Amino acid sequence: MENIKSYVQQHKDRFINELIELLKIPSVSADTAYSQDVIDTAEAVKASLSQAGCDFVETCDTPGYPIIYGEKIIDPNLPTVLVYGHYDVQPPDPMELWTSPPFEPVIKTTDIHPEGAIFARGACDDKGQMYMHVKALEYMVQSNTLPCNVKFMIEGEEEVGSASLAWFVERNQEKLKNDVILISDTGMISNQQPSITTGLRGLSYVEVEVTGPNRDLHSGLYGGAVANPINILAKMIASLHDEDNHITIPGFYDKVQELSAEERAEMAKAPFSLEKYKNALNIADVYGEKGYVTNERNSIRPTLDVNGIWGGYTGEGAKTVIASKAYAKISMRLVPNQDWHEITELFTKHFTSIAPAGVTVKVTPHHGGQGYVTPIDSIGYQAANKAYTETFGVPAIPVRSGGSIPIVSLFEKELKSKTILMGFGLDSDAIHSPNEHFGIFNYLKGIETIPLFYKYFVALSK
Repeated sequence: MENIKSYVQQHKDRFINELIELLKIPSVSADTAYSQDVIDTAEAVKASLSQAGCDFVETCDTPGYPIIYGEKIIDPNLPTVLVYGHYDVQPPDPMELWTSPPFEPVIKTTDIHPEGAIFARGACDDKGQMYMHVKALEYMVQSNTLPCNVKFMIEGEEEVGSASLAWFVERNQEKLKNDVILISDTGMISNQQPSITTGLRGLSYVEVEVTGPNRDLHSGLYGGAVANPINILAKMIASLHDEDNHITIPGFYDKVQELSAEERAEMAKAPFSLEKYKNALNIADVYGEKGYVTNERNSIRPTLDVNGIWGGYTGEGAKTVIASKAYAKISMRLVPNQDWHEITELFTKHFTSIAPAGVTVKVTPHHGGQGYVTPIDSIGYQAANKAYTETFGVPAIPVRSGGSIPIVSLFEKELKSKTILMGFGLDSDAIHSPNEHFGIFNYLKGIETIPLFYKYFVALSK
């Protein structure tokens, strides 16, 4: 334990500088204008794995962006840990809300991170958390303490649905064979109280298009006489929730698993201040499904949210127009047992059925994924808990996350192994938002904790 602590302290400046250089590359997978930057980032990750001690590293071509695969096999008879991460990042928009340029990383102190945090797009999601594993490998190789085999699979399309990853996994099951999958793309409760994510919500993401007249119309000459697609779309979206914020799509809740009172009581042990939550978001009150508290609404319950809505004239000044079309992007976060294909079908059928005769509706599915739950009595969970307990001084608390990592259920289906989600980010790190950041404490603590997972996983596997 002391050896890894001293190694991290000795090399902390280099670790930070290496991450900063990686964060400078704008690897935005959603925007083709950044295609070369995404590829450049892949090559930077490849080089870092070689330097850290992988004996074999390769760039694997896919139908989309490349996957970087690396491995260090010390004994085929020993357990194998497969590390997954992603090197692509979310678009930085809206740019004007950043206090510093998103791809010019800077270290700033905050109330939560008095020792400083790196502000940049991808700092926490997922370059910083992915790179902890690279540096943890470096330590284990340099100190000759790697107790088992390790494989890395780092992709470049996580932020756009991981389509190529599914293609790659299905074709490389022998290459990716492992005993446990380790991912750091989640968070923990606080810097004083670690937690392990034991559940993820699934996702169904769709785009809807409502079309009225065959062209934009003068709102004076035609207003009140024809259906306004924007008005209609707003009414249709509003009807998707009832007065209790229950989703009204027929069949939507048919497969939702209700947690027992005992399980809900265990979840409630996680420290949570409703007042601090509201203050951090600058809101007067919370809002959500009746009968559930905030930490249940954002983790064990399904949701439906509009992520974007547009149509008509949105420029400066006025233009009196009835738009021909209106659009919205809608995401549904799903809980285990809800199949995202089935939910997408239910949404499409319902949304089309509630449209009035004066408009036509088109629903375009984008991407999705299944929910996931990992048992807390597994060897992987116990190893992670022991690692956190040793570095933080307190046991980790199991939590369900409201987020989605669709590929986790894919891994279980194709590779037949469980995933352990060892996140070191915080809810306040603003992932997917302007001013995303990752605490220096969290980054270095991750590097310190991850080698202990390997140690305990091998010990418990005997």
